[in-house]
Amino acid sequence: MSTATNRDAIRAEGLTKRFGEFVAVDHVDLTIERGDIFGFLGPNGAGKSTTIRMLCGLMTPSAGRAEVLGLDVARDPERIRSRIGYMSQRSSLYNDLTVAELLNFYARVYGLGDAERRAKVAGWIERADLAGRERQLVGTLSGGWRQRLALGCAILHRPDLLLLDEPTSGTDPVQRREFWELIYRFGDEGTTVLVTTHYMDEAEHCDTLAFIYGGRIIARGSPAAIKREAGLPTLEDVFVSLMAGEGAAPAGPAGGAGHG
Repeated sequence: MSTATNRDAIRAEGLTKRFGEFVAVDHVDLTIERGDIFGFLGPNGAGKSTTIRMLCGLMTPSAGRAEVLGLDVARDPERIRSRIGYMSQRSSLYNDLTVAELLNFYARVYGLGDAERRAKVAGWIERADLAGRERQLVGTLSGGWRQRLALGCAILHRPDLLLLDEPTSGTDPVQRREFWELIYRFGDEGTTVLVTTHYMDEAEHCDTLAFIYGGRIIARGSPAAIKREAGLPTLEDVFVSLMAGEGAAPAGPAGGAGHG
């Protein structure tokens, strides 16, 4: 595999994951430039989440290679995890802790010193509009507030790369918009973001998109370029067309949650 350039946050060639006879990710080639907001779009079971877990070093590829921030995912998973932020579709939060206690716990896990920890926790509480909820138990938070808190737990150490696996699943349209405003700020600050989604309106906000189906990337480019190449007015139209070309029923990408 050719070495990732300084402009690449992620570079994968032939990335593959098999579970017995089932191929979840099928020889994926992927390059994501630093500072990009990159969207993975596809139905449940398409391979989105499995790809992200391999890039996080949480799952070993069956074949192919990938580099994340210049580190090999198979050889350096621990070093990768120290430099990235990862928020899964069903982030595990300790419900019996308060908001402040949970953020402080993750700050200590990341090894932040006392002064930096206090500053980062206070900064995120303000940034995510969590002020006044510091003493609220995590288990009593609504879905939208839990998502903001989970995001804070993933970014307290200011990672170079943020991987978000269907982060707005289960939230309402207003909460999704507010969550994406937080994502935009990370992009503006130079953080690379890889986000999986079912929602076409969210996909429109990405710098670059990849449609994935059956473990394979079947289209890639900016939202405008993908629509232009397909000769169709909306990403939903593109998705339906792509699924028809793959011989699949186009159910599920614009709503609902699930594993990808």
